[in-house]
Amino acid sequence: MVYCAPCQSLCSEMSTAFYEIVLLPDGDFALQRADENEEPLIRIHFSEEAMTMLQDASMDVAKAMIDAGIDMVEQLGEEMLDDDEEESVAVAAQILH
Repeated sequence: MVYCAPCQSLCSEMSTAFYEIVLLPDGDFALQRADENEEPLIRIHFSEEAMTMLQDASMDVAKAMIDAGIDMVEQLGEEMLDDDEEESVAVAAQILH
């Protein structure tokens, strides 16, 4: 099972990379760069009980969890940029020539 998608704005290095969600041999799901065999960026492990409840929807749930995480990172990044801009304006307003 592989889901592959581009990451649009997670960060500048990651924006042009493609990522895939894969089912690992141990049954965990992982998000990894599509063109590399490095350590996964994210691993998701469902218990046997959860797997029984999810049945065939485990990949969809793992994808939704990863998508939500990426959305949150993007939101936090935007908030940090907004904070940096506000600090720059505050500093500029304090400088008198």
